[in-house]
Amino acid sequence: MKIYLGTDHAGFELKEEIKTYLKGKGLIVEDQGAFTLDPEDDYTDYVKIVAKMVHSDPESVGIILGGSGQGEAICANRYKGVRAALYYGGSLEIVRLSREHNSANILSLGARFVKFDEAKQAIDLWLSTPASTDERHLRRVREIDDDENLGHII
Repeated sequence: MKIYLGTDHAGFELKEEIKTYLKGKGLIVEDQGAFTLDPEDDYTDYVKIVAKMVHSDPESVGIILGGSGQGEAICANRYKGVRAALYYGGSLEIVRLSREHNSANILSLGARFVKFDEAKQAIDLWLSTPASTDERHLRRVREIDDDENLGHII
């Protein structure tokens, strides 16, 4: 499994720590930027790349970061086949459920709310939690990507 990383300036330092941590565990990590700390950059530039990579490689996952993680998750979720879940602290149960029930393939972290140790815990749990094989969860994930449903969204 390949892990794509992407962030703007708000998550840059945390992304660098996460990248080192994941590579230290022997995981395959591809950093999609930002590559320098630039307070004027836009998260959309990097999140879109990660979302496209995860969309084109269903065996991969992504970790995106931003100040809150909210805009990043919204941006990523515009791509078919991408299910980005947001975590900005609190109970790790939400991280587990995002994988188990929703087969989330991108984890969006709020870098202004999550410190490195908490991010490590969330990432480890997220990566180690398998998606449910219960038909109700599989059906719901299929329904998310059903093109016919897109016309009903206003």
